Amino acid sequence: MSAAREGGGGSGPAAAGSIGLLASFDFLDNAVDAIEGLRKAGFKRLKAYAPYPEHHIEAAMGYGQSPVRVFTLVGGLTGAATGFAFTTFTSMDWPLVVGGKPIVSIPAYIVIAFELTVLFGALATVIGLFINSRLPDVKPSVVYDPDFSAGRYGVYVEAPPGRADEARRILQAQEPVELREGAEAAHA
Repeated sequence: MSAAREGGGGSGPAAAGSIGLLASFDFLDNAVDAIEGLRKAGFKRLKAYAPYPEHHIEAAMGYGQSPVRVFTLVGGLTGAATGFAFTTFTSMDWPLVVGGKPIVSIPAYIVIAFELTVLFGALATVIGLFINSRLPDVKPSVVYDPDFSAGRYGVYVEAPPGRADEARRILQAQEPVELREGAEAAHA
């Protein structure tokens, strides 16, 4: 089961004073249209569920390019700089002239710099993934329906009490198979 990240914070049941609405859809288009409608109406606390990763849902939720790639770039550049700095420092601290070569010989350091580029880039990617995914998530998601793993799509929205009817109307316009709200949605 794939759950798209929420659009605005909080991962548990509806926040104090908010009403949680959980809609279950048989078709991807209905779920995407519901998400787009809720976002256009200004609802920020959305969560989407799908049985597999789906780029249409990601686009509807407003996701851009992953910021993890910046972590990888910074890690790789740091690794390359560390590789050259480490080997240069080592050569300067223990100078050993071999065959008339200069003490600081950049071509000999490329292998170490490359290896540290890969190592630091990979470690930074994993760290960036954990940070951006907000892992580990020690509190399990309360909003869940086993049907989301069996082929249905789900949309969960937290709406302030004054706007709950508007959110309900937007979700019902897309003809959900099931629409739950309040404590019933939170314990699905």
